Formats: sequence, structure tokens, C-alpha cells
Amino acid sequence: MKRRGKPWNIRTSATLKVMGGACLISFSAVFVTLAHTEPTVSAFYRMVLGGGILMVLTLVKGERLFRGRRQFLTVLAAGFFMAVDLTLWHRCIRFVGPGLATLLANFQVFFVAAAGAVFLRERLNWKLALAIPMAVGGLYLIVGLDWDGFSSDYKTGVVLGLMAACCYTGYLLFLRMSQASSTTFATITLATVCTALFLGLFSAGQRESFAVPDLQSWVALAAYALVSQVLGWLLITSGIGRIEASRLGLVLLLQPTLAFVWDVLFFHRPVTPVEAVGAVLALFAIYLGTMGRVAKP
Repeated sequence: MKRRGKPWNIRTSATLKVMGGACLISFSAVFVTLAHTEPTVSAFYRMVLGGGILMVLTLVKGERLFRGRRQFLTVLAAGFFMAVDLTLWHRCIRFVGPGLATLLANFQVFFVAAAGAVFLRERLNWKLALAIPMAVGGLYLIVGLDWDGFSSDYKTGVVLGLMAACCYTGYLLFLRMSQASSTTFATITLATVCTALFLGLFSAGQRESFAVPDLQSWVALAAYALVSQVLGWLLITSGIGRIEASRLGLVLLLQPTLAFVWDVLFFHRPVTPVEAVGAVLALFAIYLGTMGRVAKP
């Protein structure tokens, strides 16, 4: 009985960690909305504060950050794509709200699958073939039925959200490449620092003010860094390798689902029955998309 119970306890503990991490990260767009700073600057502070905490933890753990030129260049590329992703996503939040912005960003599942098939020779199964039209249909129910009635900013926000999902794909691919020569923790720490560097350059290039105007903004930015960038991802990475893919895909859906819920509860987003059906359809498609990739031997 003990031998049978131990793996179950390990999976349960890992599942709870990933669930906790997904719940914490679901507040990301809420923190961005509450911070009265420029979009790219909000992302910059998330990475600077979060990267500082991760750097301290990395030094305490005694892990090496740099493991050769190849590892550094791949992490640098990952940081660039993450910086572009956050720059686009933060603007998307301003235009369409935290709930829809997070849902759009999670469409990265389909871009990652396509990139895996093209560059990594991964096989795609029937689940992905079903998920793609289902995701498009769900998105159409949310924003397509009344597209002509939306403002230009709202339409721009939808496009930016999908572009952010595409950029996040580049981040994941380069991060995966860099992990071949380093530990997950050290890789995430270095990628966070590189992302902060690029975000600082982007903000300066756009002449955005780095000033934080009030206490609420400081609290929101600090929470954004600690809750989303550090605690959330530490929980997910500590449990992600100990649970099966089907359960992982389902648990990670908590993030966009709860983000949509927070948008309704905290910011009073109006949701019609048709939009609700579209959101459920899109979420289920994202879940199928995570199950639709089978690595080629």
C-alpha cells in the first residue's frame, strides 16, 4: 500500500503546486491594470524586481548562470521575444481588458504546435486538428459577431493579443534550447534579467516615463513581480515534471479561466451568453491544443 500511495502523493502534491502557480499567475493582468504606469514600463518593473529576487535565490542555491556562449545567446534571444511579448500584451490589456487579453495570449498553444511541427519535427494528432477550428469559432463568438461595432482600439487590442501569443512561442522555443545546457531555475533567472534589459531599452526608445506615480502602482508592481514572476513560476516549474500531460494541460487552464473571472468580478466586464459560450469553447480548444502534440521519436 505504501508503494502504491507514494506515487499518488507525489502526483497530488505536484498537481497542487501547478494549480497554485496557475492561480497566482492569473492575477498578472489584474496587477497590470491596477498599476498607473506605461505599458512597457510595467513589464520592465516586473522583470527587474522579479529578476532581482530570482538572482538572489540563484546565488543562494549556488547555481551557475553562464554555461557558455551558446546558452547565453539562446537565453538572450528568449529574453528578446519575451520582452516583445510583454510589450504587446500589456497594450492589449489596456484595449480589451485583462480577461480577453489573457485568453488571447494563451493561443500560443497553437503557434507552439505549428513551430514544433516545422522546426522540431513533432507529430500533430487529431486533437489539434479539432482544436484549431474550435478556437477560431470561440474567438469569433467573443469578438467576431460585433466586430464592426467595436472601436479601433479594441480591434487593435485583439490583434496585439494574437501577436503576443506568437512572440511567446519564440520565447518558449529558445528557452527550451537553452535548457539543454543549464538548469531550469538558472535559465529562467537569466532569461528574466535579459528580458528586463530589452524592456528597459524598449521603454527608453518609446520615451516612456519610468516614474511610478502613486503607492497603489508600487504595490501592484511589487505584487506583479513577486506573485506572477517568482512565486507562480517557481510553483509551476517545481511540479510540472511530475504530472502527466493531460492533467497538466487541464490544470494550466486555470490561468486564463480565472483571469476572465477576475475581469468580470473586479472590473465589471459585461459578458453576454454568446461570449460566455465562446470563452468556454476557446478554453476547451486550448486544452485540446496542449494534448495535440506528440513528440517524434
